[in-house]
Amino acid sequence: MTAFLDRLFQVWTDSDGLDEMKDRLAEFYADPVRVNGSDLSLSDLATRARALHAAFSDLRSEVLQVVDDTDSIAVAFLIHGRHTGPYETGFGSIQPTGSDVQIRTIDLLTLSNGKISTIWVIADDLGTLRQLGWQGVAAS
Repeated sequence: MTAFLDRLFQVWTDSDGLDEMKDRLAEFYADPVRVNGSDLSLSDLATRARALHAAFSDLRSEVLQVVDDTDSIAVAFLIHGRHTGPYETGFGSIQPTGSDVQIRTIDLLTLSNGKISTIWVIADDLGTLRQLGWQGVAAS
């Protein structure tokens, strides 16, 4: 399973294949893939990967822990990068800070026919925002 995850994280962190991102993702994901209860196409996933690369450079992954069985994987990981482009959030765009960032995430992956068919993502979005200097929304 380690080789599978290594290749999967390389797709998400390697900027060399952004133009072919949909094709690269098709090696790993069903189309559509169910993410947190909603179906996303490979094009949707490719858009997310491009947005990650637009906001952060020098991306690399660090797997912290993996638990797997025959058709599911739980993986806790960090994505490291430098904030060099606008980061689009539900609270608006955060302009580049140049800060080094660790994006903390746990993914619960279900595999069907050798591809990821369902993902439950638990991400520390608040932690990422805080690393970028976000102070929250002022009470009115």
